[in-house]
Amino acid sequence: MTPAIELRGLEKSFGAVRANAGVDMAVPPGTIAGIVGENGAGKTTAMNVVYGMYRADAGEILIDGKAVRHDSPAEAIKHRVGMVHQHFMLVENFTVLENVVLGAEKGALLEAGLAAARTELQRLSDEYGLQVSPDARISDLPVGEQQRVEILKCLYRGARILILDEPTAVLTPQETDRLFRILKALKAQGTTVILISHKLKEIMAATDLVFVMRAGKVVAMRETPNTTREELAELMVGRKVHWQIERVKASPGAAALTVEHLSLAAGGVPLLDDVGFTLHEGEIVGIAGVSGNGQGELLEILSGILKPTGGLIRIGGREITPRHPADASEMRTLGLAHVPEDRLKYAMAGQFTAAETGMLGRQRVLPFKGPNGLIDRAAIARHCGDLMERFDVRPRRIEQLAAHFSGGNQQKLVIAREIACAPKVLLAGQPTRGVDIGAIAFIHRQLMALRDGGCAILLVSCELDEIMGLSDRILVMYGGKIVGEVAGEEADERTIGLMMANVWKGDAA
Repeated sequence: MTPAIELRGLEKSFGAVRANAGVDMAVPPGTIAGIVGENGAGKTTAMNVVYGMYRADAGEILIDGKAVRHDSPAEAIKHRVGMVHQHFMLVENFTVLENVVLGAEKGALLEAGLAAARTELQRLSDEYGLQVSPDARISDLPVGEQQRVEILKCLYRGARILILDEPTAVLTPQETDRLFRILKALKAQGTTVILISHKLKEIMAATDLVFVMRAGKVVAMRETPNTTREELAELMVGRKVHWQIERVKASPGAAALTVEHLSLAAGGVPLLDDVGFTLHEGEIVGIAGVSGNGQGELLEILSGILKPTGGLIRIGGREITPRHPADASEMRTLGLAHVPEDRLKYAMAGQFTAAETGMLGRQRVLPFKGPNGLIDRAAIARHCGDLMERFDVRPRRIEQLAAHFSGGNQQKLVIAREIACAPKVLLAGQPTRGVDIGAIAFIHRQLMALRDGGCAILLVSCELDEIMGLSDRILVMYGGKIVGEVAGEEADERTIGLMMANVWKGDAA
């Protein structure tokens, strides 16, 4: 059978970085194919070349057996290729209908074109189960419906090959299930789907076959029914991966961090609304929720980056209020460490060396401050070397600029720095973002050891498996509020997912 899409020897470099090093891949028509690999393996780059976002340096793209050249997305669309990017490309103050026809108006008479588009949009919605109001404004839609609009855009333009990049990153479990039902409906109508994801459980649930990429190449292809998550993980990282987290039941101690009626507003818009909880020594409290529901703002207030507009925080005998705020430096002296959600913005400076990054924020304390008041460079070098060895940061070059490490190794260096200071309270924002599967298991073990040593940990993650696997208690946020709490051992995806969508009705749901 002629593949719907085939890549032969695809190469793409960005300066000295070789993102694709000869990608070979053939996807049969009417198939849902997954692409997995570590961060930086070249998955998204290869598909961006297919969609015309980048031009290949070498190699061929074949659609239905015919060689094509995609110098732009417009060329890819002509060959009936569509792509839904991880970050949606929608005009938020336009309606669904306006977004769908944007760039494909089909004539100078816009009113007539919109009428025809409305009819076609209704047909596509009915055929594939993509119901969404054509007159709804994008800014008013939840992310799950925005994603449907992106898929409708592709189908409206005639896509028969649909590429989705990390499509479940911002979805609740219920929205993810609905997406997979839509993809199976598309497959039944002959559409070929390519799914880029790092979530192996979802790859196993949704795909027919899986391509594994490592170091810019496809290193394996497996039919999904004939493989396992464990095999795929080992193929991705090139070594055995240990999945199990050894944990014992928490024995919470005294209150380490108390939050009462915390609020934050910007331009009259409430970002946090009456948030309250207590975090105890020796426990992990997870914050679940679709990204953008106040979790980031909560971490920034607790770490001293933002000042609250209302409420109270107690930590280390200090009461923090809008009239008596604490900055990040003071929060560190109170025993708090912070792994930010955005490491590039808050955790590191790209032009600092690894050694400097390893002590950033603590340069004025021992052992980094020498007896003469100057920075002790030898102590900084020894400290960074120890961190890199303990957390397997590669390459082990303390003089290398932070910007020149991969995203995953940047993350490991930041986590190593924050854990090494033996904090009383750790704020962990997306702690495993961008690291490989083996490193995820290692980081999880470090967090559990820290908890068992008495540290109080507040964990924010968009990975529900991570929240459920590590948390002793789970708080769910929606619209800047805490809308539910579940004990870790009693948590299940359905309950947490309904809370994340703010439709949980207790046992009657």
